[in-house]
Amino acid sequence: MNHTPRIRPVVSCTLLAVTLVAGMTACGQSDSHPLAAKPYNAADEISSNAPDGGEKVDPDKPLEVSVDGDDGRITDVTAVDTTGRHVAGELDADGHRWHSTAPLAAGARYTVRVSMEDSDGAPGSRTLSFETASAKKFLKVTFGPQAGTYGVGQPLTAQLSAPVADKAARATVERALKVRSVPAVTGSWYWVDDKTLHYRPQEYWPARATIEVSSNLAGMKVTSTLYGAPAKALKITTGDRIEAVTDAAQHSMTVKRNGEVINTIPVTTGRPGFDTRNGVKVVLSKEHDVRMRGETIGISQDSDDSYDLLVYYATRVTWSGEYVHAAPWSTGSQGYANVSHGCTGMSNSAAEWFYNTVREGDIVSVVGSQGATMTPFDNGYGDWNLSWATWQKGSALQNGTPDRVDTVQAARLRPEV
Repeated sequence: MNHTPRIRPVVSCTLLAVTLVAGMTACGQSDSHPLAAKPYNAADEISSNAPDGGEKVDPDKPLEVSVDGDDGRITDVTAVDTTGRHVAGELDADGHRWHSTAPLAAGARYTVRVSMEDSDGAPGSRTLSFETASAKKFLKVTFGPQAGTYGVGQPLTAQLSAPVADKAARATVERALKVRSVPAVTGSWYWVDDKTLHYRPQEYWPARATIEVSSNLAGMKVTSTLYGAPAKALKITTGDRIEAVTDAAQHSMTVKRNGEVINTIPVTTGRPGFDTRNGVKVVLSKEHDVRMRGETIGISQDSDDSYDLLVYYATRVTWSGEYVHAAPWSTGSQGYANVSHGCTGMSNSAAEWFYNTVREGDIVSVVGSQGATMTPFDNGYGDWNLSWATWQKGSALQNGTPDRVDTVQAARLRPEV
């Protein structure tokens, strides 16, 4: 908090018809008493608790700046490190002492500029500099996905090297994670668990957007023993807005590019007992050929439902093995009935077209199925199945607590044909 400088009266005069006498000034002010006070050397009057001689400062201790004697007072203090981060502070009522109210960063170099005035109002200043000691235990942040071009449904991720459970510590981390999008969007982080955060906009990313995520956490105190480490920034772009919506009840998939329908495909989805999940999913990967076996989803080799197939043009949408893929064995049912074990099947030519049209991060939704809704975090990117109000509650910077969601990390199971 900066103390407001005292206000001194300013002399003014209006001359209507005055004949000046030689040696007199217009307002009767003598040259020996100038209106403006001249600056003075305040270096001997301003001191701090930062040690001299190059010794590094303990970042756990607050910074203090004070005026020696009663003839002057501090009017302003700015403390900033080489990355441009300012240290919050507070000035006492009489202007004799300033102290930091936020932790210093570890392993940082600070410049402190102190302004003051003496009892006559003459200004003075001093600049101090010091370095803080390095941290012994670091919190690292790794951003995802990898650099590249993605669909408009791709969330950003931040993986922490150590758990952060305390809400105040989470808020420190979250404030330091910066996301910039061109065009600009409204978005928020969500704490999936103590080591994982996801970021998504209120709506899908704009098509052809540029998105950058970076960390300002380096050196910042997160917990009593944990300080932020430098992190590699990430830049991604988005392509066209590709949305595929499968109506399981109508056995049809509609694919749009930037809002315009570009294809309608007859499909088959999961039959009773193997119903395809409803909700919004995001393309996780594309695999030209995948071996799919029934036992990987709990089907005995002796069962009539058992299968062992090499499947082509497979676009993965869940880690548990749900794909959009070619299913030439079910072409008679595509468009008419649901006969799969949970995947969305289509003809070879349609699957090849779909495979070549979509990219990671594109949106694949299912409606009209008897299956459960895609979970938010444990089986791929189901982030969009949470309302914006619920998503915001997952931020440490928002009031309230998140609605309960299943955040158990699911095993990356093999395909459901």
